[in-house]
Amino acid sequence: MSTHNQNRMSDGVMSTGEGMRIFPDVEACIDCGACVVSCKRTWDVPNTEQRIEISTMLEGREGDEGYNHRQTAALAEGQNPGETSLPMQCYHCENAPCVSVCPTDALQKEDDGFVTVSDDLCVGCQYCLSACPFGAPQFPDGEGTVSSEVFGTGGVMDKCTGCRSRQKAGKGPACAEECSTDAILVGSAGDIADELEQRGSGSFFNDTALEIIFGDDADMVSDA
Repeated sequence: MSTHNQNRMSDGVMSTGEGMRIFPDVEACIDCGACVVSCKRTWDVPNTEQRIEISTMLEGREGDEGYNHRQTAALAEGQNPGETSLPMQCYHCENAPCVSVCPTDALQKEDDGFVTVSDDLCVGCQYCLSACPFGAPQFPDGEGTVSSEVFGTGGVMDKCTGCRSRQKAGKGPACAEECSTDAILVGSAGDIADELEQRGSGSFFNDTALEIIFGDDADMVSDA
């Protein structure tokens, strides 16, 4: 059953549960690392592993004049966006390429919209890692398992779960609820598009990536 909150939990978490999407607002991200810490604490993720990371591009560089903190506008207009930090995790894509390439059906797009992985079916082939444009699949046990010796080098894949169990309880993902600048948006495609438009921000991703994440709703977000 869908869990759609009438009262927003934060400026980033607008609705949860069935049909939700996770999407970054790069103009709000300050690379503080709170999302990484909250994920590790909530799910007891070891220090050597992480289900979300901050990818920072053009670190220390200023954007072209008039474009600092307007990275999406800079890209759209062919200008230098300057330092840009991007929360990277599993976005639970509508057209998830990891699901389509998995040879054992270990990865599934569930009816509620979450992309899940079955540990007992994963053989460590790493096809999902090659297919995902966002670097979501992780292989913390890369060596020393029977499956890795026979099929690949990956061991069992791990990734962001979207805090599915929290969302079923009406809570937002830990990373989004604890983001100090509300840079991780959670909600329907319409929720996210409306929020980006209200903020005067936009999508840092190109049309191909948006179609992977949002499917038929990609135009809604690209036009925000």
